Amino acid sequence: MVILRMIIGRVALAGVTLLLVSLIVFMMLEILPGDVASRILGRDATPETLAQLRAELGLNQPAALRYLQWIGGLLTGDAGHSLVSQRSVTDILAPRIFNTVMMSAYAFLLYLPLTVIPALVQAIRRDHATDHILSVVTLVLLSLPDFLLATILLMVFVIYVPVLPAISLVDQSSGFWEYMRAMTLPALTLAIVMAVYAVRMLRDNLIEVLDSDYVRMAELKGVSARRVLLRHALPNALVPTLNVTALNLAYLVGGVVVVEKVFSYPGFGSLLVDSLQLRDLPVIEATVMIAALVYILANLVADVAAILLNPRLTNG
Repeated sequence: MVILRMIIGRVALAGVTLLLVSLIVFMMLEILPGDVASRILGRDATPETLAQLRAELGLNQPAALRYLQWIGGLLTGDAGHSLVSQRSVTDILAPRIFNTVMMSAYAFLLYLPLTVIPALVQAIRRDHATDHILSVVTLVLLSLPDFLLATILLMVFVIYVPVLPAISLVDQSSGFWEYMRAMTLPALTLAIVMAVYAVRMLRDNLIEVLDSDYVRMAELKGVSARRVLLRHALPNALVPTLNVTALNLAYLVGGVVVVEKVFSYPGFGSLLVDSLQLRDLPVIEATVMIAALVYILANLVADVAAILLNPRLTNG
């Protein structure tokens, strides 16, 4: 019942949040200088040609009417058409979302061992040389900007050990192994960026749990150290880390612009940047709404997982 009530409340709150996001995004795009008509026609456009193109694109209608038309279309599953290419926004987004989901899944699979294994080693070997070395490595990686880390990985795996492609270009005709090779470097970059934020927190949580009374009681009862660590300590230590993981999941969808640009990967984030440059409003609005939805869902999943992993919350 606790989970059901929470889900119902969060879903209702998510609807209100998405509505506010849609309104804020629309208003911000309205106040930005320039529009898609001036981007299409360029600097040599005359006021007459600009007015004619704006009328053809529907940009001369009142902002409130355009907002209501856009929201009405979203509620009925119609995201509209690109103002630049006149293609359906859904057709534009579909391959980009597929590419980002593929890379995100790959990055998340790499993120799990890159987070859990170092944290376990540090917790077991706390205050030893191994713990200090891993802490230094984590801090160094934490201080590196995304583009610099991506550049270092490019140098290592493309120049010094040439096993991976420098440019991660894929399309719908690419096979599975082509996707895997193309996605490895950007996915590894994202996994490292996410892991360095979570490792330190998980390490501290594990140490705190390992020093708790119920873990010591389990050890006194003769439970093996491995079982204590994996069955008792790790699930409880994961609970506070889930919020960081939820933020990382949201980052995978909307915050991968730099990584995608470095590796020329045709994903969701780079599409948003290109659309912003062209002031292609329907594409911008759709991508932002999808990113907001993923962020909200990721936090909801994290909250539900926290309750499932903590019996005291389930019984509350």
